[in-house]
Amino acid sequence: MSETDTLVEMIPALQQDYINHEHIKAFAKAMETEGDAGHILPTGDQPGSIQPVQRISAASDFAPIHQKLLKPDSDRNDKLRSVDRGVPEGFMYYALRWPLLCMMCWLISTEFMLYVFIRQVVNLFEVTIFWRGNAGKLRKRMRSSQTYGEWKRAALELDKFRDHNAWKEKDASAYYDWRIIQRVVAALRVTREKEDVNALIGVLNLCLKNNFAGIENFSLYSQSFHGTKHLVEQYYQEVERALYYLEKSSLDPQVKRTFYRVAAKNFGRTALCLSGGASFAYYHFGVVKALLDANLLPTIVSGTSAGGLVAALVCTRTNEELKELLVPELAHRITGCDEPMHTWLWRMYKTGARFDAIRWAAKAMFFTRGSLTFREAYERTGKTLNISVVPFEQHSPAQLLNHINAPDCLIWSAMMASAAVPGILNPVFLMQKLPDGSLHPWSWGNKFRDGSLRVDIPVQQLHTMFNVTYPIVSQVNPHVHLFHYGSKGSPGRPTAFRKGRGWRGGFLLSAAEHIVSGS
Repeated sequence: MSETDTLVEMIPALQQDYINHEHIKAFAKAMETEGDAGHILPTGDQPGSIQPVQRISAASDFAPIHQKLLKPDSDRNDKLRSVDRGVPEGFMYYALRWPLLCMMCWLISTEFMLYVFIRQVVNLFEVTIFWRGNAGKLRKRMRSSQTYGEWKRAALELDKFRDHNAWKEKDASAYYDWRIIQRVVAALRVTREKEDVNALIGVLNLCLKNNFAGIENFSLYSQSFHGTKHLVEQYYQEVERALYYLEKSSLDPQVKRTFYRVAAKNFGRTALCLSGGASFAYYHFGVVKALLDANLLPTIVSGTSAGGLVAALVCTRTNEELKELLVPELAHRITGCDEPMHTWLWRMYKTGARFDAIRWAAKAMFFTRGSLTFREAYERTGKTLNISVVPFEQHSPAQLLNHINAPDCLIWSAMMASAAVPGILNPVFLMQKLPDGSLHPWSWGNKFRDGSLRVDIPVQQLHTMFNVTYPIVSQVNPHVHLFHYGSKGSPGRPTAFRKGRGWRGGFLLSAAEHIVSGS
């Protein structure tokens, strides 16, 4: 027995499989059934069931469309012409579509190579001129930090070395209304010290709003590696002190409840959004661990594709259980690619998919703590899990599944559907747990696939359903990072030019990047 296996055995939370073989059989039976939904849906005599319906399917986004060519004298021509098949008509369309497509592909390829060249010139310019000596050492320390505390210390030292602290100490700025913030900070301090509860509530009702006085402007957080204007930080500290004071005050509980409800509605909520990205999704574990250690892990979590696996693990466990699970030995539970090559090559040839859905279902149950539904996970941990999926039907919109709109849907089936990328995993059924504990396909037997095909980060849906105004996005897809430039810096990453107030790479290179990327 290896040392790693011994360590895994010492962690009880990593030993349990949570596999329910009856549920696996029900899922396998559903996946074997094709055709009408009535063949796989429960009958009306079973609890929680619905009457079978006929399923109407549209063509897949990835399916070729074959048009039958008819003879010119065919009697069916007139009938087919009267049907709108959604296919453009005209001589020029058929004559020029392929030459135009080839020309556009050539233009896109040329612009892409030019864009990559510009980005590499900017990187070379920054590394050879600005990130040398002590600045380069501090930057390397910050980027190789293992904990948030290490990163913060390196970032503060780098801010001091690059003289960003002078900008923080000066209240005035065009990025926000600093005069209003000064007055609000003074009013909060005075009313709290005088113990004037009613006046304090009045000030809080005024300032507890989304982007009050522009303090959430990204530019305020893009001029230094850590923190922002001292005045903005003082504002948040005074608001926190005022809320703690109100909580401990002798104010009428009904008045407190009304105030908190209004403040929460105006201010909004925070959510953690985990993108897809295959094996790059391992980075999500580090983000979750950092938020958990700082006691800042949001109770609303969304995940798409591989991010759905991490989101399911987070929302089916309490924070205390997560602290025990988020250890390096957790990697031994991620074994989706443990099959020999000849096995999955033959499967891909026969089914068109790299992985087997039934095997994945058994492995997924560890991350979802068995066959928990969205509602059961919410009742157990108080966390709101959201997973993005897309119906296999061509014209159906993407769906965000949670304990509100899919309470009885099994989390592991939603997690697999969100990871069903064409060629990797075939579309799967979402499974519903009935009151008697049995499983049946959910949503009239429709199949679902990868949610990141349309919506990777469902910010709009989260805002609509849960009033989320502060999404914390963990985006691990490399192609997204490639096209994110930040000519004037980004939060926590100021430009290296003119103490963070210049253009990244200089004005000319930033202008060239903007022109090429915009075209």
